[in-house]
Amino acid sequence: MLGPDVVEIKRMYVEPSARGTGVATAVLRALEAAASERGARRLVLETGTGQPDAMRFSAREGYESIPLFGSYVGGAESVCLGRDLATR
Repeated sequence: MLGPDVVEIKRMYVEPSARGTGVATAVLRALEAAASERGARRLVLETGTGQPDAMRFSAREGYESIPLFGSYVGGAESVCLGRDLATR
């Protein structure tokens, strides 16, 4: 929890052999549901500029670019994304 209603997804990884099977979407939905159950209204995450697949996946799932936050502020290789849970 970053605040009373904001949760950060710290790490999410799917083995290359399982990519494209819906596993990543299922994991993300489970994280969103767990965050919502804890009162979160918004999810945020950080990925790197060298992770184009992660950025595409996040954008496809409704996450939009947001200003860098927390320890990521000033990070030249950081990209932060967020999504309101009510929009799903």
